[in-house]
Amino acid sequence: MKKIAVLGSSGSIGIQALDIVAKTKNQFKVCGLSVNSNIALLKKQIKQFKPSIVSVASKQDAENLLLWCKNNKLKIKVVYGVEGLKQVSSIKEVDTVLFAVVGFACLEPLLAAIDNGKTVALANKEALVSAGSLIMKRAKEKNVKILPVDSEHSAIFQCIGQEKKKFIKRIILTASGGPFYKYKGSLNNITVEQALAHPTWKMGRKITIDSATLMNKGLEAIEASVLFDMPIDKIDIVIHPQSIIHSMVEFTDGCVMAQMSNPDMRLPIQYALSYPERIGCYIKPLNLIEVAKLEFYKPDFNKFECLKIAYSCAKKGWTMPAVMNAANETAVKYFLDGKISFCDIPKIVKQVTDNHKIIKTKNISKYIEADKSARQETLKIIKEKIGEK
Repeated sequence: MKKIAVLGSSGSIGIQALDIVAKTKNQFKVCGLSVNSNIALLKKQIKQFKPSIVSVASKQDAENLLLWCKNNKLKIKVVYGVEGLKQVSSIKEVDTVLFAVVGFACLEPLLAAIDNGKTVALANKEALVSAGSLIMKRAKEKNVKILPVDSEHSAIFQCIGQEKKKFIKRIILTASGGPFYKYKGSLNNITVEQALAHPTWKMGRKITIDSATLMNKGLEAIEASVLFDMPIDKIDIVIHPQSIIHSMVEFTDGCVMAQMSNPDMRLPIQYALSYPERIGCYIKPLNLIEVAKLEFYKPDFNKFECLKIAYSCAKKGWTMPAVMNAANETAVKYFLDGKISFCDIPKIVKQVTDNHKIIKTKNISKYIEADKSARQETLKIIKEKIGEK
């Protein structure tokens, strides 16, 4: 029985991971959980999975939860904040840590897991985008496996298999295109509700907006570059609205390998948790006769400027991707709050990245500083734009 911890157990990925645990009896033991503020759901998960440690965002929630545990005669360690996440990700008995926490806040707990020799099942992309080379270097030093949970990167990982890097010609990332790849009108008046109406995947709010702007695919291109040690110029993007082919790898002899399945995130989650084994599947099998057709389109880098910005920042490297990610996270939050428009997101991200002076460093603290500084600058730009002090 593999022992796991799930960071972000109240989000879409975390909930689906625990669904897998519940349905694949005697395969996994949940030892640690974390949520941000959904304490009601965490209590249900505690009762069902009986972890030894849980983490929440605030000290007050931690104190209230500890009291609840005592009243229910549950011997569970309750921690909070970033330090709490680091504790959950590094507990001794855990084999694999699933990182389903959204955003740059995942970085320090991720490094803690690596330093403690845990296998990492990674659903978070922002940490790799921001400080990928340093994370992969640390993982190599500690002989730690980083297993991708994103459907695209899981597909690439499976397609590459045992092939040598020198035989890989390019990586082809597929993208659903989000709700607007065929949209004919102006994107200026897109509402939050429209942007959240993803045609294929059910995801968290932040990643759904990133999918609508195609920033998500830009982040994934950078993530693929880091995970598979490939130049960004060798990573292409193809719009594939059916989301049946999750990504492809072209080799030097012209062979193209593709991984296919119905669009269900439980499959890559399960593969990352069970690796190197494959366990029984309860996911709907793929029927190509029912699918009938697979479509492919070229992405419009001018219509979706976030994609262009991501590739540009990836080429510049060092602290630039971290700054881009920080600006995007902040801008997306304000769009979701109804404070800025959909088209403001790429404009603001571009302004922040254009102003950034790249820091060439291998010091992780410098990336954390760059992230913090970029968030402050983005916030300043937004407040000036909307007239807030």
